[in-house]
Amino acid sequence: MGDRWKSWKCAASLLALGLALGGCGGGGGGSAPSSSLQGGIAGTATKGPVAGGTMTAYAIESGAMGRTLGSAATDAQGNFSMAIASFSGPVMLRMTGGHFIDEATGNDVPVQAADAMTAIIPSVAAGSMLSGIQVTPLTSMAQAMAQRMSGGMSAANIASANGAVGCYFMVGDILDVHPMNPLLPASGNPPSAEARNYGLTLAAMSQLATSLGMPFASGMVTAMMDDVSDGRLDGMMGNGAVMMGGGMMGGSPLPSFGGTSGMSNAMAQFVRSPGNRSGVTMQDMQALINRLMVSTGEMPAPGSCPNAP
Repeated sequence: MGDRWKSWKCAASLLALGLALGGCGGGGGGSAPSSSLQGGIAGTATKGPVAGGTMTAYAIESGAMGRTLGSAATDAQGNFSMAIASFSGPVMLRMTGGHFIDEATGNDVPVQAADAMTAIIPSVAAGSMLSGIQVTPLTSMAQAMAQRMSGGMSAANIASANGAVGCYFMVGDILDVHPMNPLLPASGNPPSAEARNYGLTLAAMSQLATSLGMPFASGMVTAMMDDVSDGRLDGMMGNGAVMMGGGMMGGSPLPSFGGTSGMSNAMAQFVRSPGNRSGVTMQDMQALINRLMVSTGEMPAPGSCPNAP
């Protein structure tokens, strides 16, 4: 998992998760210390911060989503924290429900029942506490991509898919970088270029959904997940067109340029709009806007990320 994620000691885990364990290296009142390891995962769900969602952790078994490890609600800022006992191995997070502020419209909108956001973690050590894990449309796209790879969501495929999606949008570590919220005044200063790219990419998805007449921005997340699942953003999922469901769209296909020049134009439109209160300018975003405009939609192969952030 790298040095970026903190591994808290037992006492910190108890405080963060509120676990009633039988001691941390010793017990009072004659009780024996607990021998079981107690781990957990904490982080943030962002498509705009998603409040009131349900985050569930699953073991990844034989490359697929397996048994439930734990569950927690997201707070008003999209934060969550859950216990996963002594599990070790790869983990999939899946968030359903909740609501968020749509960057393109400024409206508080629900996550539709047919939509979900996901993230995949290559490995969790037994008893460790992972913090700062991001669950976003980009982590969701990586999960959909890894799931369709040969061997499914293996640790190697998870690392490859997370890296490819991060490279495509010039973010880097999509599980670790916290997206900037462009609706907050001056939020673009001093976040890193990666945080700005992350936040403006999520805003561009909402802007694209609005431009295409999609009634709910969460539907664009699902469409992008379907689109990238075969390793290429071209409006196709294998041999079939990616369909945009709901409302007046009624199953219209996602344009072939949605994940390339469509995202580029949507990002430029949002950056220039009154909804962008971050202070981030077109000059700040030009490199990513240009990359998306000329992209073929192909996800980068491992180790081939151009101009990595």
